[in-house]
Order: sequence, then C-alpha cells, then structure tokens
Amino acid sequence: MPKLHTPLCDLLGTRLPIIQAPMAGGPTTPALVAAASKAGALGSFGFAYTQPEAMQRDVEAVRALTDAPINLNFFVNTQPAAVAPEAQSGAINAIAGYYQALGLPVPAPVRAPYAPDLNAQLSMAEDIQPAVVTFHLSDLPAEKLNRLRARGIKAGGSATCVAEALHLEALGVDFIIAQGGEAGGHRGTFQRNPYDAMTGTFALTRLIVRAVKIPVVAAGGIMDGAGIAAVLALGAQGAQLGTAFLPCTESGASAIHKQSLLAAREDTTTVTEKFTGKPARGLVNRFIREMNASNAPQLEFPAQGSLSGPLRTASGKSGNPDFLAMWAGQAAPLSREMSTAQLVVTLEHETLEAIERLVALCR
Repeated sequence: MPKLHTPLCDLLGTRLPIIQAPMAGGPTTPALVAAASKAGALGSFGFAYTQPEAMQRDVEAVRALTDAPINLNFFVNTQPAAVAPEAQSGAINAIAGYYQALGLPVPAPVRAPYAPDLNAQLSMAEDIQPAVVTFHLSDLPAEKLNRLRARGIKAGGSATCVAEALHLEALGVDFIIAQGGEAGGHRGTFQRNPYDAMTGTFALTRLIVRAVKIPVVAAGGIMDGAGIAAVLALGAQGAQLGTAFLPCTESGASAIHKQSLLAAREDTTTVTEKFTGKPARGLVNRFIREMNASNAPQLEFPAQGSLSGPLRTASGKSGNPDFLAMWAGQAAPLSREMSTAQLVVTLEHETLEAIERLVALCR
C-alpha cells in the first residue's frame, strides 16, 4: 500500500500530514489528543483558556498513553483595560434574558483577568517541551518564538491572508496554517479587518503557497480524504481538521454539540462576535441569530467570553443548543461519528484513494 507522506511529516515527526486542530474550551481532551497522535496525526491541545498547571496535567495524561508528538496551541491577545461601567451594563442587559431562560441569576460585572497569562503559559510550554507549538489571533513576539525554537520546539502560526503569512515567515515560524473563511471557531486575522479576510481555503492556500518558502498547512472546511487530497494538490504539505474530530468518541464537545453536527444537512454556520468579542464561525442557534440581528452590545475580547461563559456552560449541560457556542466549519454536514483512531485511518485511506483516482485520469 502506498504511503501518505510529505516533508511536513519529517518536520513535525508525524507519520501523516494531518493535524487534529486545537479546539479550546473542552473538545481537545487528553484522550482525543493521544488517540490522534498515536494514529499518526498531530494531536493538538487548544490551551487558549487553560492555566499552566492544568496544561501540565493534560500533557502528562497524554504522555502516559503515548510518546508521539503533540502540539500546544495558544491565543495571542491583549487583555482589555478595565471595562467601563456603562459598557458592562449594556452587555449584561443584552444577555440577561438568556440567563433567565436557563434559570440562572443575572450575571455580575466581569473582572480581569479574562484569560490566562500568556507569558506563564509559554514558560510552561518551554518546560513541557512539546514537539510543536502553534499560535492564533496574532503574531508571537520574536523573543518568545526564539525561546521555543531554541528548545527544539517547532512553531506554526495562523494566517488568513498573504500579508499575514509573509509576516509570520519573516518572524521565523517553521510553517504557516492557512485558515480559510470556511473554518470553524475563531478567525485568526491580525493584520486586517477579519470580515475582509474571509478568502476561501482553496484560494488562500494556493496564494500563500506561492508567496512563502516554508510549509503550508491548509485549514477550513476539510472533513475527509478528498478535501485533504485537494489541498495537497494545491501545494499544501498538510491539512488541519477540527470539526471532523468534534463528534469523535474521545472529544470533549457536549452531547448536544455532537448531535447538532451529525444532524446538519446544509451549511447552517455563520460568523459571530457575540459569544467572545472576536469573530468566530459556529452553527446558527437562537443566541447567534438574535444577538447578530439586533447588533447587541458586547464587551471586548476576551471579556465578552467571561460574560457569556456561564450561559454557554449551562446550555451545554442542559442539552439546550440555544445558548451554546457550537463552533463548526462550513462542511459540518460531512461530520461522522467514530473513534479518533478510526477517523485518522479513514482519512488516510480516503486521501490515498482520492489521489489514485486523480492519477488514473492521466492517460
């Protein structure tokens, strides 16, 4: 049987050019990450909201199961200044009715810090020494990047346009993640208006491949082997899949999130800032529909996430999809329910079959 292998595999130390996308907020459990890496992909933790001590525990749990390479992903963002009382009041009033619908008390004003300290997270990453670290929402300061790479850690950054990719290449990253507009979760844009950086995965991948000299990983709307084969044909050296892994047995996504993905029949996703203060793509529900339509007041990122957090948690636990951030890419209807290992094996076989079908066209 032919092997699916690109130079990216040698760079990352993986058997396959497949990255299980880091998904913060619960989906990327140690069991999911370990299973993805053991199967030959690059298992990834989404540590955007994770304190350093919890990071260490999660990585130790994976290393008890496998010594395969893993990736730690971080949000690079600035903490907003203290939120003005009038802003707090407007944002709370906009969301209070949804709290009431779930029987929750009216939310109190949120207080900083709204997210873990990035410096502390990166310091822990240096101690943990994963094979790979990736970052999202901005560039990583050169000094921080160099410290990671000095420890033998490979680094990758997300780009939603060519200018961002060129900037990251000049910064010294080892590879670029080209995040197309179809991708689920937070948009990684940091040099443009996010709504002006929605180029689709195919076009963006080809543009970035032609612009940079380092490996490119395509991300956004890739759910099966045909999608992986397509981006490899465009010059990408790998594919990053997130939504495809959400329904997996080991995923920490809520039951209603998984059920909603498996029930999807058309693209019912949209981009909203109302959950966290940053544009992110997810399955449309009551919260997104009403908050987007009214352009309800919101706090800056990540303070808005602190405000909506209890609502999202309660919605997921109660099995009510109305107020849950169900991040998903545009190809969500291609979701499948299986174990992580089964999915990786299936993706490998599908990719090889798709490539063989294309080769057969050459006469």
